[in-house]
Amino acid sequence: MIRAIIFDLDNTLLDFMRMKEESVSAAIDAMRDAGLDLPPLKIREGIETVYREKGIEYQNVFDDYLTRTLGTINYKILAAGIFSYRRAKEGCLRTYPFVHQTVIELTRMGLRLAVISDAPRREAWLRIYATNLQHYFDVVLTYEDTHERKPHPKPFLLALKKLNVAPGEAIMIGDWAERDMVGAKKVGMKTVFARYGDTMNTIHSGADYEIDVVSDIVGIVKKENGLD
Repeated sequence: MIRAIIFDLDNTLLDFMRMKEESVSAAIDAMRDAGLDLPPLKIREGIETVYREKGIEYQNVFDDYLTRTLGTINYKILAAGIFSYRRAKEGCLRTYPFVHQTVIELTRMGLRLAVISDAPRREAWLRIYATNLQHYFDVVLTYEDTHERKPHPKPFLLALKKLNVAPGEAIMIGDWAERDMVGAKKVGMKTVFARYGDTMNTIHSGADYEIDVVSDIVGIVKKENGLD
């Protein structure tokens, strides 16, 4: 009997990579307008290098990029980049289609809902509030709650404990097979791969189910609970 659904946040509930790409593009245009005399593609390559080294959530990416590129921080260029990035981020951060309808339907079915994210707590909650998802989840766990990232079992086990459900009573849905699917399976949870959010061209997810739209999770729960 499935009693709880645990979601990854970025690229599962929220179209994170689209937001990131559009926000970085806005920052690049602003920095060039402020005096950074380099081609857009060259700037993007440098910014992406910093993200690869420091992680996609790294908050001082433009500081590092300018220091590496110019040997120092030009604060006019830095301010232009940060301001434009933040303004674009607010405008383009959104959920995937049918997310709100799906979580409402799952709640009506009597299921408990949770989020496990590797994002910093502040950033995760800002995204949740920006997309009006703050009222739907019984539990929201971020990196600071366990200081371990998926697929380490700690985040999954803590979510199950807070939800008061056994592993076999919960489904994990996420876009990153090596983290979301592997970690959830290790602790005995059912798994659903969000193929619509996959940015890695995953061929074999190893999940119990794969979906192309988030609303398909409703049918999976009904099947698991013998309601279809």
